Amino acid sequence: MANGTAQLVLTGVMALVLLTVGRWVSTLEGRRSYVPAGSGQTGTEGDYGHAEKPGGLVRWLTTVDHKDIGILYGVFAILSFAWGGLAVLLMRTELMTPTSDIVTTSTYNVLLTSHGITMLFLFGTPILAAFSNYLIPLLIGADDMAFPRINAIAFWLLPPGALLIWGGILLEPFGAIEGAQTAWTIYPPLSVEQTNPGVDLMILGLHLTGVSATMGAINFVATIFTERGEEVGWSNLDMVSWTVLVQSGQIIFAFPLLGSALVMLLLDRNFGTTFFAVDGGGTILWQHLFWFFGHPEVYILVLPPMGIISYVLPRFAGRKLFGFKYVVYSTLALGVLSFGVWAHHMFATGIDPRLRASFMAVSIAIAIPSAVKTFNWIATMWNGALRLRAPMLFCIGFVANFIIGGVTGVFEAAIPVDLVLHDTYHVVAHFHYVIMGAIAFAVFAGIYYWFPLVTGRWYQRTLAKWHFWLTMVGTNLTFFPMVLLGYGGMPRRYATYNLSVGPQTYFIDLHQAATLGAFILAVGQLIFVWNIVVSWLEGARIDSGDPWNLAERGLKTREWEWLEEQRETMLADGGESSD
Repeated sequence: MANGTAQLVLTGVMALVLLTVGRWVSTLEGRRSYVPAGSGQTGTEGDYGHAEKPGGLVRWLTTVDHKDIGILYGVFAILSFAWGGLAVLLMRTELMTPTSDIVTTSTYNVLLTSHGITMLFLFGTPILAAFSNYLIPLLIGADDMAFPRINAIAFWLLPPGALLIWGGILLEPFGAIEGAQTAWTIYPPLSVEQTNPGVDLMILGLHLTGVSATMGAINFVATIFTERGEEVGWSNLDMVSWTVLVQSGQIIFAFPLLGSALVMLLLDRNFGTTFFAVDGGGTILWQHLFWFFGHPEVYILVLPPMGIISYVLPRFAGRKLFGFKYVVYSTLALGVLSFGVWAHHMFATGIDPRLRASFMAVSIAIAIPSAVKTFNWIATMWNGALRLRAPMLFCIGFVANFIIGGVTGVFEAAIPVDLVLHDTYHVVAHFHYVIMGAIAFAVFAGIYYWFPLVTGRWYQRTLAKWHFWLTMVGTNLTFFPMVLLGYGGMPRRYATYNLSVGPQTYFIDLHQAATLGAFILAVGQLIFVWNIVVSWLEGARIDSGDPWNLAERGLKTREWEWLEEQRETMLADGGESSD
């Protein structure tokens, strides 16, 4: 009873804080106090109150400029990536030996839960929103997002969401609360029976991130449909915008369902309802609701990276994307089919074999649109004038890793194979080859490609290549041993492992190889952060609005034309083009 009262008080306080912040935002005068960059307007004081952005911290707290919000999303995502990375390094260090030597089993479970939710909801979705916010208006010829204030609110829901998700860990030193130990899938009855308030904090935080993502998705759909320039039609809409549009549609259908399931879980935990109790809806109800969100979520995360690859790779292959319209069709197919495969996560639950067979068929079929994209990327490079700069290296790495991730996924889509590999490290390997091996590689390709656009400076090219090779080697050294661990029967989510299965050194050797790969990955990301920060502050300035020399092959796109206009305006106003 005391625990329930405490949760009610905590929920009330959080609601009061959010209402106060919302009230403050709604009463700000002149919030849009400057002209959106890229606008053809001059920004008179009568229109917006000021002709220029405010400076310092006030700018970042009150901005509604899509580019500023994109940068805020990016910084938030990188900080979350660091949190999730530190958690996994501790986990991998613990797994070097069969016994618990570094952290306790409960601490391992906390790290496991925090790592998964952080990487998916606080890094994956926000880093893609960073690209989308910054680039979409530039790519479609819009002044800004359709709803700039809603765009800002969507971002500012994320920091309190992160604090709630991490709340159990942050507050553990100060009282009887600890991090959630549910894993990122939050399965009942485990998630219902844990009396730890940290679980409730995490659920509330997930709620905020879901609201944030849904608000952003509605904004992107409205922007792409209504704010396109006159010269931008559906036939020449770029691949980044196509994939963001489909992703946003998926978010609008999937995230509200997750929110509903989380509300039911909170009610079961605190008010004695029986939505997921054995004598109520049953624990399998949670799996149906969660995975109806959870599998579209995989494509919510992978579609914009596919768009980035489809956009960046041709620029360094010296030719236009092969089969453009078929890449668009495959994107639409992925968006639709992703809602028809959720029960392939549930082959081992005892559901009707006829249902299992239908879900297996769709799960295998969904590999076809991804294969179309993969062959089109390879065909684009075939006989092309390849330039192996950092963005292109990460594009090629994406294709290589995505093939491994896709092939392992097809194995798991087959019921007989899945029943053997279910809940083993093979699933971990498949998932991470897609998430880290593909999605993160596309993110790095995009960061390096658009770095001159955002900063007006160059990154350090040697460090960028070191980053690529350490990330490529680290990724495969970390996750390919997990494929073998899965074939050996190693269950996932365990802090210790039993050496009575197989050769005595089989699990140890593979775990130690994976841990070495994780630390190589970490070194690569430290180089990346150093390169980005130092280059942003001190990098050599670009000398034209076409830093990649795209115009030579007719591949210059709208964002670089916008940059050229900005540079011309700066020079006309007496600015300098270089240091």
